[in-house]
Amino acid sequence: MTIPPDAEARRAVKPVICYPNETLPKPDMALYARALAGAEVTGTVIAPPREAGVFEVPAGHFFRIRSVEGPQVGDLNLWNAQDISERFYSGKTRALHGTHVSAGERLWSSFPNLRPMATIVEDTLGWYGIDQYGGSVHDVIGTRCDPYTGNLLAGSQYHHCCHSNLTRALARHLGVSTAEAEPHVHDVLNVFMCTGFTRDTGQYFMKASPVRPGDHLTFFAEIDLLGALSACPGGDCSAEHSSDEAACYPLEIEILAPEPGALEGWQSPQRSGYDRSHGL
Repeated sequence: MTIPPDAEARRAVKPVICYPNETLPKPDMALYARALAGAEVTGTVIAPPREAGVFEVPAGHFFRIRSVEGPQVGDLNLWNAQDISERFYSGKTRALHGTHVSAGERLWSSFPNLRPMATIVEDTLGWYGIDQYGGSVHDVIGTRCDPYTGNLLAGSQYHHCCHSNLTRALARHLGVSTAEAEPHVHDVLNVFMCTGFTRDTGQYFMKASPVRPGDHLTFFAEIDLLGALSACPGGDCSAEHSSDEAACYPLEIEILAPEPGALEGWQSPQRSGYDRSHGL
């Protein structure tokens, strides 16, 4: 390999943000906070250790993911409950908000819809920030642990990874086969997981999550949602993410309904206004 004489000058070029987000529609966080303050729990779903739980949230309601017994991370999928072809788009969420998300940021849906599905309104791990290794929590960079990659890298045939858990849970909920459900399982929001990229090799890393029992991440449902959450077999992902050896705990999902009239003036977001008649 030959290093060009102007190598340092090329590296020194300043970066440009690909998707400046100052023009994104701003959520009314004060309205959501007032509505959440008077909201009541209407249902609870448990994602058992090394399994997934499915839940539904009407538009204008909240859902809260909570650590209840021990440090545990979870993989979250979201779909439009009325049309599951519209689903959470982690890559575009990452492009718009960054590698990790927190309160005030939104989970965006797939093309051609591209609208907010859910807004994060509370994050008890918001204090963590970015650590000395470049790690942070609630990432939209990891795909999900899956049996295909496990087989590729280690020849394993493990079926309690998050991809498998989400597939089985969705299949049960929809009353379809796992083969029919699997194409709907998609890249996730890694709830509570602490991750980043190594400085020297650019590899995706994980480290022990700072989550503790009582910590939670609360969302406002912008549209009718169908959700699935897998309690990752890696527990807090301090050492591994696809085995039966790590300590693993359940995660709780609460559904909360605001008081009547608490969201006066709020409207569910419309689908993208891009006119496809101009061509794709």
